[in-house]
Amino acid sequence: MTTPLPELDARRPSAERVLEALTVAVLVLDRELRALALNPAAEMLLGVSARKARGTPVGELLGSGAEPIVTAFREALASGHPYTERGLALPLPGRAAVTVDCTVTPLGEPGGALLVELAQVDRPLRIAREERLLAQQQAAQAVLRNLAHEVRNPLGGIRGAAQLLERELGDPALREYTRIIIAEADRLRALVDRVLGQRGAPRRERLNIHEVLERVRRVVEVEAPPGVRIRRDYDPSLPELEGDADQLIQAVLNIVRNAVQAVGERGEILLRTRAERQLTLGRRRHRLAARVEIVDDGPGVPEAIRGEIFYPMITGRAEGTGLGLSIAQSIVQRHGGLIECESRPGRTVFTVFLPLEAGEDD
Repeated sequence: MTTPLPELDARRPSAERVLEALTVAVLVLDRELRALALNPAAEMLLGVSARKARGTPVGELLGSGAEPIVTAFREALASGHPYTERGLALPLPGRAAVTVDCTVTPLGEPGGALLVELAQVDRPLRIAREERLLAQQQAAQAVLRNLAHEVRNPLGGIRGAAQLLERELGDPALREYTRIIIAEADRLRALVDRVLGQRGAPRRERLNIHEVLERVRRVVEVEAPPGVRIRRDYDPSLPELEGDADQLIQAVLNIVRNAVQAVGERGEILLRTRAERQLTLGRRRHRLAARVEIVDDGPGVPEAIRGEIFYPMITGRAEGTGLGLSIAQSIVQRHGGLIECESRPGRTVFTVFLPLEAGEDD
């Protein structure tokens, strides 16, 4: 039996709901190329809310390097002819450039409004990179944990033997050697414990990510040199997430401490939060996620280790253990998230993605 047309019309989703569900960024511009409307995917891509973007010239939304794109928009507006440009490198203010396919469609008569569609084409590459990163890190951690277990048991025997030997030695100078053995065994035992890390499932409870960041900020401000300034740029609209507060504090603390060490005696660290919509982590798509950025103005991560900094025992500092970022990544992964890093001299950004709701298979 055929469904009557009125009933089909009643079931049809509104245009607004369709736009909200699209993963393609959609902008509507007026004749002055000012933003009239953005869908959630455009908010995520441009890093600005639709309410705040309304009335803003598109050149300001796209950044200072977008003059050629804006010129093309003006030509399409004047001619009334649509056009598409593929593989366009889109500069974004304060963020790395993204590659998009850009389609511009004039609405109505020439000189009217423009419909702009920005389809991010580097998304599949990002998903593949994330999957490769997760697989490589899991393999490295498995090998390292097995090695740590093999080292842990002999360490106990070495320490015990050194303690027994110390009791038998009458010469204080010789006892100094046994004390060194015991201290080094304790240091290696602590290192092994850090390698093994927290492997249990997170103790999930409702928490505010800003409370986690504020706890970390207070701890680090006590430890940091006087010339290091920590700024905050929080999005108060972020909802609560489910997670283990202690583990997340440890993960963020490891990253922020790295930033403090990077800037040295004088520098600036920024803690910033934003909402991410329609974000894919691994192969799960999340309608809403939190993006936490830790930005520092230090010299940057050495290029030689930039692709391996989340692996255990990888560090750019002679005194470092190379475990802090690896442990942070493991904790965030257990929360269904991921940490990414972009670095150049003068600007390093560690981005923590945490889902705010259960995802769907992509």
